[in-house]
Amino acid sequence: MAPRKKKQTEIKVDAKKANAYISGAGEVLEQPITRTLETNYMPYAMSVILSRAIPEIDGFKPSHRKLLYTMYLMGLLNGAKTKSANIVGQTMRLNPHGDAAIYETMVRLTEGNEALLHPYVESKGNMGKAYSRDMAYAAARYTEAKLSKIAAELFKDIDRDTVDFVDNYDATMKEPTLFPVTFPSVLVNANKGIAVGMTNAICPFNLSEVCRTTIELIKDDEINVADYLVAPDFPGGGELLYDRAEMEKIYKTGLGSVKVRAVYNYDKSANCVDITEIPPSTTVEAIIEKIIDLVKQKKITEINDVRDETDLSGLKITIDLKRGTDVQKLMNKLFKMTPLQDSFSCNFNILVGGTPRVMGVKEILTEWTAFRVDCVKRRTYFNLSKAKERYHLLKGLEKILLDIDKAIKIVRETAEEKEVVPNLMIGFGIDEIQAEYVAEIKLRHLNREYILKRLEDIENLEKEIAELESILNSRTKVLKIIIKELETIIDKYGQERKTKVISAEENQITVEEEQVEDYVVNIFFTKYGYFMIITPLSLRLGGEQKLKENDKIIQSFESQNANELLFFTDKCQVYKTRISELSDTKASALGDYIPSKLGFDEGEGTVYMVSTKKYEGYMLFIFENGRISKVPLSAYTTKQNRKKLINAYSDKFPLSAIIYVESDADILLTSTNGRMLLVNTGALQAKVTKDNNGVAVMTQKKGQRIFEAKLYSDGMLTDPHRYRTRTLPAAGAINREGTSGEQMKI
Repeated sequence: MAPRKKKQTEIKVDAKKANAYISGAGEVLEQPITRTLETNYMPYAMSVILSRAIPEIDGFKPSHRKLLYTMYLMGLLNGAKTKSANIVGQTMRLNPHGDAAIYETMVRLTEGNEALLHPYVESKGNMGKAYSRDMAYAAARYTEAKLSKIAAELFKDIDRDTVDFVDNYDATMKEPTLFPVTFPSVLVNANKGIAVGMTNAICPFNLSEVCRTTIELIKDDEINVADYLVAPDFPGGGELLYDRAEMEKIYKTGLGSVKVRAVYNYDKSANCVDITEIPPSTTVEAIIEKIIDLVKQKKITEINDVRDETDLSGLKITIDLKRGTDVQKLMNKLFKMTPLQDSFSCNFNILVGGTPRVMGVKEILTEWTAFRVDCVKRRTYFNLSKAKERYHLLKGLEKILLDIDKAIKIVRETAEEKEVVPNLMIGFGIDEIQAEYVAEIKLRHLNREYILKRLEDIENLEKEIAELESILNSRTKVLKIIIKELETIIDKYGQERKTKVISAEENQITVEEEQVEDYVVNIFFTKYGYFMIITPLSLRLGGEQKLKENDKIIQSFESQNANELLFFTDKCQVYKTRISELSDTKASALGDYIPSKLGFDEGEGTVYMVSTKKYEGYMLFIFENGRISKVPLSAYTTKQNRKKLINAYSDKFPLSAIIYVESDADILLTSTNGRMLLVNTGALQAKVTKDNNGVAVMTQKKGQRIFEAKLYSDGMLTDPHRYRTRTLPAAGAINREGTSGEQMKI
């Protein structure tokens, strides 16, 4: 053991010596934030934008392109399916980001996942479902895949120099920068991504409609796209609420949203509703959870049960109804209160020439057409080069075929093999490439039939070269080729719309306000946040209210069951609910714990409660420094029936009290300096801004504060005029009511 200890000691000594030579080790160096952003953050941001999250004009992100091109190289366009694990492994030669990410990318491209209108991958096995959050796809070792038929349109003529190729990450193979897609795939299949500082969300459109719109746009660039491209078409179907103005806005700017509604059927015999198509932005689980939550809150009372009955035949959510339920009214409620009707927000952000651009549909199709024109020209130039090479060889052969005997004589009389080509060049006046081609002709081909066919090939090549050159010199001919290809795509792959288009105006949701039974109730609110509703009869029979130890009632009054309640908290927030949504209690019960019932933030407590029906009157926020903020209660109304409002009052000063008044009234302020001030709220100007700082009312010196504020009623003071003042702010008058400030404090 001794030598080992010695070795360890030597290592420690060496480490100390090494540290001594590291200059500035452990120091924190300061540098401008702008330099950090430029050198560290911006390269990362650009990498995410250009290489990960935003699709290019061919409709694909790099991860999609690498996967599909690998499958193409594997021969999966026409061959049999292979294990997904094999595809994932091969793709890692182009995409070294881990097998899980690659497989998840492939899953979304499959027909089994149902995320795309025209899937690029045929699959076998469980690929999960785009409309289900919990239906997980099987592992890659259990599933199989190959390219679908329409994927052939992604790679058409890719080997004819139609697009650029670059080295992969380790320069061992080449990969395309774009696919030479023969149709505007960027608009046919949905695409979403979150980059750094920007996002994209492209909704899918019907293939036939997109191709037809592109054809019409090529013919006339002044067309209105909305006349040909009806609306988005989602893989999950549904009903799209069509708004022409909103659709034209999306087509023009690339920004906006479309509303999609679920499709349902009512089974009268079973008294249930079957939902078979849902919006693309939600899932089966989210819908069911929301319905269950509404039933628990008693906001929907017509439902007995809801369950997921999705099977191999497709999506199905079944809702069992109570007897006598009006199905249309119930569905209108569900459309309004659940994701059964949801919006798809569009953001057509696409990379064009390495630059992200938010574009309208016409601009996208124009850019795609320009891209496709370039592909067709490059393909034509490639074919022309090959045709000219062939023509050049045959022209040399033509000279030989005119005098075969002379050629044979030259070959036979040449002493060395390496001299055959030079001698043929001299004998017939041809170049080296032509001579090499002639020298390789087999003896069996020196017959009349072969000679005539080659001469015929020369004539055909001359016509082909002339045609190819005319295409290169004419943009009109190039556009005609693109139009013909698009028409072929429509014939081969076109399909009916899956999403039905309905009028937004004619299908507006109208939910009748439920009539709440209105009657007199007594409400009580305690210091610890418990709320009780007790009817007058129960109050008379119940006796004393039950409270927790050290708890006490801080507010109690008579109200109506249909009124709304506002709970102001110590975190400058207000929570809203209706008295009818809270349960009646007996005097012997503790009641509802409001922070839990209304979902308060952690550690949040209630300061004050208001009951109202018409939102009339004012809220008074009295701060310890003597300022008072007067806010109309109407400032807390909301059109969206929101349950929580932030910035309910100012948080700049410590709060002393909150008081609600139906109309202007007198408020009695008491300060720790022994003075009292009687103020009429009519002298205070109301401000609609809820979190305003108020106005100075009672002057306070350092260390002094207002510790009590309450509504004044006759008889509270022996000489009330003594405590009034003509101008504000004021110091108030010394308290001569026979009680000290602390004695008056509640």
